[in-house]
Amino acid sequence: MTDVTEVSNVIGEMSKTFEEFKSANDERLERLEKGRGETSELTEKLERIEVDLNKLEDINQEITKANEAQKDVAEKIDQLETVLSRPSSGYDTKSADTVLKSFEKWCRKGKDALDGAELKVLTVGNPETGGYLAPPEYVREIIKAVTVISPIRSIARVRQTTQRSVQVPRRSAQFAAVWVAETATRSETTGLTYALEEIAAHEASALVDISHADLEDTVFDMEAELTAEFAEQFAKAEGTAFVSGNAVGKPEGIMTNGDVAEVVSGHASTILADGLVSLVHGLKADYAKNATFVLNRTTLGSVRKLKDTAGQYVFQAGMSLQGGMTNTILGHPYIEATDMPSEGSNTYPVAFGDFRRGYMIVDRISMSVLRDPYTQAGSGNVRFNARKRVGGQVVLADAIVKQKCSA
Repeated sequence: MTDVTEVSNVIGEMSKTFEEFKSANDERLERLEKGRGETSELTEKLERIEVDLNKLEDINQEITKANEAQKDVAEKIDQLETVLSRPSSGYDTKSADTVLKSFEKWCRKGKDALDGAELKVLTVGNPETGGYLAPPEYVREIIKAVTVISPIRSIARVRQTTQRSVQVPRRSAQFAAVWVAETATRSETTGLTYALEEIAAHEASALVDISHADLEDTVFDMEAELTAEFAEQFAKAEGTAFVSGNAVGKPEGIMTNGDVAEVVSGHASTILADGLVSLVHGLKADYAKNATFVLNRTTLGSVRKLKDTAGQYVFQAGMSLQGGMTNTILGHPYIEATDMPSEGSNTYPVAFGDFRRGYMIVDRISMSVLRDPYTQAGSGNVRFNARKRVGGQVVLADAIVKQKCSA
C-alpha cells in the first residue's frame, strides 16, 4: 500500500504539473482572444504537459498496492533465477578458447579473415554447428493489453442476495402539511404512497475449451490464467451495463434510466464550465454533498481546460487526501468510466450524483467456474464454463443528474 509520504509526493507533483498546464493554457487563450493564434511551440508544450497529467491521473484513480522497492527486489530475484537456470554452453575449455580467439579475430579483421573452421565455430544459425547450444530465452510472462473497466461498482451501493431478485420499497409520493387555526377541524392529509423496486440478478457467461495436452504441457497454469481472464471480462461487461445497459437480460445503466434528469451544457456539441456549474446545482443539496462526477478520459481532458466566469479552472489538482481522491471538479471527486459517451451533439458525456443512494448493484453469484472434462472428452478438450449473476438499476433517480450536449 502506498504510504502517506508517497501520496503527498504524487499530490505535489500533480499540483505543480497542473499549474504549468494552467499557465500554458492561459497563454493559449490570451493569444486566441487577441487573434494571434496558437504557436506550434505552445501546442507541443500543452500536449507534453497533458501527457504528464494523464500519467499522474492513473495514480490518482487507484492507490498502488505494492511497494516499488519490493517490486525491484522481486524483479532482481527473477532475473537472477533466469540467469541461474540458463543451460551451459556445452563447450569444454579448449573449445571455449577457440571460440574466443576466433571472435577476437572477427572483431579485429572482419568475417573475411576467418577460415572455414573458424566460421563454422561461430555459426549459431545452423543447429548442427552450434545453434542447438544457443537456445532463445523464453519469458514466462504473457503480454496483455490493458482492459479498461468502468468502475461504477466503486461508487454505487452493493448488496448480496441469495434469491433471484431483490425487492426494495420506495416512497413514491408524499402528503403536504397544512396550516390550521387553533380550534379548527383537522382533515386527513392524503398522498403518501409507496412503490416497490425489484432488481433481478441477470446472468453473464463465458465458455472456453482447452485441450488436455495444452493443460498438461504448457509452462503456465492455464486454469489460473483462465480464471483471471473470466474475472476481468465479467468486470468489463458489468461496468458497461451499469453505464448503458438496457435492462433487457442485463442491468439497467445510469444513462438509460428515463427518470434521471438532464441539464444542457449550453453548447450544441461540447461541455462548458457554466454547464457543469448548472449540473452541480441541478442536484438537491443533500445529494450534492456526497456526489461524484462520472466521465471518460477524453471528456476529462476537455474539463481540465475549462474556466468559470471568474476565470478559475473548474478542475483542481491535489486539493486533499479525503477519500483517496486528490483531484476535484468544482470541488467534487470524479471517476473515469470508459463506457461514458464522449462529447458530441445530443450526447451525455457527464453524470453527477450520489450514486450510493441512487444506484444499487445486487450480487447473486460473484463468479463460478465449472471445469467440465466430459462434454468435450471425445475431442481431447476440457471445457471451462464460467458464469456470474448480478443485477443493477437506478433506485432513486432524484439522486442523479446527467449533462446533455445541447444549447
